[in-house]
Amino acid sequence: MSTDTTASVSTHILDTSVGRPAEGVAISLTARSGRDAEWVALGGSATDADGRCKDLPALPEGTTHVRLDFEVEEYFSTNQQSDTKKQAEAQQDAPRVRDSGAFFPEVAITFAVNPGEHYHVPLLLNPFGYSVYRGS
Repeated sequence: MSTDTTASVSTHILDTSVGRPAEGVAISLTARSGRDAEWVALGGSATDADGRCKDLPALPEGTTHVRLDFEVEEYFSTNQQSDTKKQAEAQQDAPRVRDSGAFFPEVAITFAVNPGEHYHVPLLLNPFGYSVYRGS
């Protein structure tokens, strides 16, 4: 929850290759207070059955930049490997997924924050790409 002096962050992941939430993706949160400041690891969590991560650590006062690191390689290799391979084979021109199950094994999203605001940053994910936006 944001306060007058801090921002807050939430996220969720939708696997657009299968049209379902991505469950069990580990997410870590780091922050810094100033453009040239060192990144500080704040902790992490994992997405629930609805693809949401509702319990990320609070941001410290003075945070100006936040980074969310999504560990998607294990998700694709354990949860979606057979579905992903079937879809790739069905698309003649689609590149083959690597043995790991995803072209992008991790996704790092860095964004600026202002005190008192909440930032919901959804990740739209598939084995060959991703997209993010500031949600509400």
